[in-house]
Amino acid sequence: MPLRHCIRAWIPAAIRLKEEKMELILASASPRRREMLTLMGYDFTVKPSRAEENIGHCAPGEYVSRLARIKAAAVAEENPGCCVLGSDTIVYLDGEILGKPRDEEDAFHILSTLSGRTHTVFTGVAIIAGDKETIFYDKAEVTFKTLEPDEIRDYIATGEPMDKAGAYGIQGPATVLVEKIDGCYFTVIGLPNPKVYDALKAMGILPKWRQH
Repeated sequence: MPLRHCIRAWIPAAIRLKEEKMELILASASPRRREMLTLMGYDFTVKPSRAEENIGHCAPGEYVSRLARIKAAAVAEENPGCCVLGSDTIVYLDGEILGKPRDEEDAFHILSTLSGRTHTVFTGVAIIAGDKETIFYDKAEVTFKTLEPDEIRDYIATGEPMDKAGAYGIQGPATVLVEKIDGCYFTVIGLPNPKVYDALKAMGILPKWRQH
């Protein structure tokens, strides 16, 4: 038997386990978050959380952070030994959370409210790996152009607003409805990529292009 195989066989199992990569799980059904993790270069599986998301009244940053942890914790409990990433995004204006529209009429109301004004997007992230947890949020301010009613109706007709907080997705046709962004563009999409990379790196999870 070659020497390297003898040495490998001698190494205790507990030490060998540390050499194995921990599986990364995205606890979200969001196609945008899946796309961003893929673009960042991570190998991962998707297991959306089925946990109840009942959160009482609190500050928006705390709200998205708590929701993100609820999602991550539910999936982590079912998948011990894995690193689980949960996230949540809200649009916040005038002290109110603007969630996903109930129907096209609600989408029109939300977009009319955002027209010509600046709102804040909060994205919370929770990463759980065994007994380690990292929870944080990021925010960005988005200013909409003054929108014409026909613009709003035509945008709603694309179907894009119906599954998104605030009734818009900045990475799609709505990109032309935005006047400016102050903050991280990726936070508005739904995952603050630079901060997520740093947090995962601290957990020992690296994208494929960093693995040697």
